[in-house]
Amino acid sequence: MQSLRNNLIGVDRGQVLMFSDFAEGGPMWTEEGARMVRQEVTFAETYRKAPQVMVSLSMFDMDSATNKRADLQAESISRTGFTIAFKTWGDTRVARARVDWMSIGELAHEDDWNIP
Repeated sequence: MQSLRNNLIGVDRGQVLMFSDFAEGGPMWTEEGARMVRQEVTFAETYRKAPQVMVSLSMFDMDSATNKRADLQAESISRTGFTIAFKTWGDTRVARARVDWMSIGELAHEDDWNIP
C-alpha cells in the first residue's frame, strides 16, 4: 500500500488505442505465437514520486474462431509516465484493443524542499 502524505493528491486518466491490426494487416491479427505491443503514456503533471497506475481493457475485438488470450500491464512507472504492455500468444487473433488507465499519487507541494 502507498501512503500519501499531503493534501495535493493527483488523479490523471486517459485512453489509448493500442493497435488496429485488422485494418492494417498487423501482427496481432495475422501472426501466431508470442506478440507484444507497447505504448508510452505521459502524465499531465509530474508526480512527487511514482504514482499507483491501473490499466484495463475498455475495448477488444478478437477472432471468434481462436482462443482469447491477453496479458495487460503497466510497466516502467515513473513520476512522469509509464508504458502500457499488451501481450498475446498462441493462435489468438486480436483485431484491435483500447486501454483505459488511471494514476493516483502525490503531487509536488510548493513547501517541498528540493535539496540536490
